Amino acid sequence: MKKIFVAIFVVAFLLTCPVVRSQEFSKEALSDVFLTTDGKDISFAEVLEKYKGKTLFIDVWASWCKDCIESVPSLRKLKEQYTDVAFLFLSLDRSVEGWHKGREKHQLDYGDHYFIKAGWKGSAFCKSIELDWIPRYLVVNPEGEIILHKAIETDDKQLINTLNHSMP
Repeated sequence: MKKIFVAIFVVAFLLTCPVVRSQEFSKEALSDVFLTTDGKDISFAEVLEKYKGKTLFIDVWASWCKDCIESVPSLRKLKEQYTDVAFLFLSLDRSVEGWHKGREKHQLDYGDHYFIKAGWKGSAFCKSIELDWIPRYLVVNPEGEIILHKAIETDDKQLINTLNHSMP
């Protein structure tokens, strides 16, 4: 009986402990190759390099995703409110054509956009962030450290607090 109690206690303790996540993207994630809007390959490391010195809001999305599309008006409001934050959209659309049409249809005409070529299951980037739902929002600080690993709603309190604390 004592062993069962100890085992239950250990499991309960482990389940309630906060998960400590790396503040850095894995080497594999940084090597993942995305597609630019003009059809060129670019590594995730090269994408991140463009934002050194800036707070970066990353939105992993797809135009077929109902929750992603419903969040578009709120994303635009965030962009208007946090003018010093760079917005990066990483698409998990099923095709490049669908990605381009989705950006146009939903008027995602701000921020930078890339297509995740390897898809949800094959992408080292998606594996590294343990992607289990989209939309998925991350925030990276000016030093390139991940300061928010996971939010799935634009009004998430932790997301808003993170963006507020990133303002100069």
